[in-house]
Amino acid sequence: MADQAPYTDGTTVGHFLDGAVVPGTSGRTQPVYNPSAGTAARQVALGSAAEVAAAVAAAKAAFPGWSDTPPLRRARIMAAFLELLNRHRNELASMITAEHGKVFSDAQGEVTRGIEIVEFACGIPQLLKGQFTDQVSTGIDNWTLRQPLGVVAGITPFNFPVMVPMWMFPVAIACGNTFVLKPSERDPSPSLRLAQLLTEAGLPKGVFNVVQGDKVAVDALLEHPDVRALSFVGSTPIAQYLFETGARHGKRVQALGGAKNHLVVMPDADLDQAVDGLIGAAYGSAGERCMAISVAVLVGDVADAIVPRLAERARALVIRDGMDPAAEMGPIVTRQALERIEGYIGLGVTEGATLVVDGRGYRPPGKDQGFFLGGTLFDHVTPAMRIYREEIFGPVLCCVRVPDAAAAIDLINRHEYGNGVACYTRDGNAAREFARRVEIGMVGINVPIPVPMAWHGFGGWKRSLFGDMHAYGEEGVRFYTRQKSIMQRWPERIARGAEFVMPTSK
Repeated sequence: MADQAPYTDGTTVGHFLDGAVVPGTSGRTQPVYNPSAGTAARQVALGSAAEVAAAVAAAKAAFPGWSDTPPLRRARIMAAFLELLNRHRNELASMITAEHGKVFSDAQGEVTRGIEIVEFACGIPQLLKGQFTDQVSTGIDNWTLRQPLGVVAGITPFNFPVMVPMWMFPVAIACGNTFVLKPSERDPSPSLRLAQLLTEAGLPKGVFNVVQGDKVAVDALLEHPDVRALSFVGSTPIAQYLFETGARHGKRVQALGGAKNHLVVMPDADLDQAVDGLIGAAYGSAGERCMAISVAVLVGDVADAIVPRLAERARALVIRDGMDPAAEMGPIVTRQALERIEGYIGLGVTEGATLVVDGRGYRPPGKDQGFFLGGTLFDHVTPAMRIYREEIFGPVLCCVRVPDAAAAIDLINRHEYGNGVACYTRDGNAAREFARRVEIGMVGINVPIPVPMAWHGFGGWKRSLFGDMHAYGEEGVRFYTRQKSIMQRWPERIARGAEFVMPTSK
């Protein structure tokens, strides 16, 4: 990190269309902030429907040649991209820190998790193998293959401007599709760097395109008839809107929504490990993670032992500019987000929760204008409170007390979200029962943030996922391809007469 300078480029962030960076033509721009300083660092062009159409046209023109490229050659380009990502890992991480605010080491971890998806995509020849049945009927063989969809799109959130796009485009492109990315307008710079690295790796022009923008660009992608599928990660209301609108326009949609992730601490848990897990998962990345723990479910008398320790650790968090090597937590992404989170803290007090640690008003030395908030801790939160029900998406941890494991599971299962959950215990049977009975898509046992590895796939249940398939892994391969079944026979002579009955095995 000592060798990596902060990212300070003040150039307006444009689009990447048909193999080249291009300026915006809509005339609309929006400031991109340095959250630590609280000042605008650059502008981003906001794309129009015409610019989306140009990106889709470039992707459509590139699709025939790219889809006909043998999977092994596509994999070799992914391997070259992988090598470039490893060389430019710190550069990408500095861009993330500059525009999102997360600490540099956390940004490095984000890039690493994205790289793991590219490593997975390098195995695409194996992943695209079909199935074959010899002599399925007399003289007839049957096999299946998976073929790409065409032009596909991704709409990605601000909290992971490198990792979440790489949940999508490496798998989609390796499968033979062409791609249009609409990244968050809050931290748009990494997307252009990824596009440049793909080009350097040998990806043909038009296969990967980036359109910066807001709802105008999103709706243009949803409505464009040549976009065959769309992937999204963000809030539940937007996920539902995209899923319904995309389906109405005949698209395959994979929309990952919001979360309210719980971590259960059983009475027999190692409290040192549980406190470490809660502090890191609740306050890492300022709580701006879809897998952040926002609810601690404290079983039995463990609450009286653990809340004071959580309070002590929350007060001691080192909150600074993300490029400071000592920083444990950085700023909130925008002033609007900061004000929204502070509003939830005030609401929690009004609702009757006990505010143990109040992070409002925190300012590191010399950062009076930055979007900073200290770690916040509530106790005696109840399921009726909005701070329990709603996604705050900030460094706010709510402690809910329950009498036993059954009550903990019931509490979690009654919540509308089902993204991630964790349980800390030393009892193997209790852990097994918890993992089987909890209605959540991703479960950690003594693991606070159970984000699956690249070959397993990521996705929640209930209102945390709209669509049938999870992101990346083999689920991602299925999402970005469609199966074709082929039956074939080569008779020695033409059969006599037409057959008017349903074909059966003979």
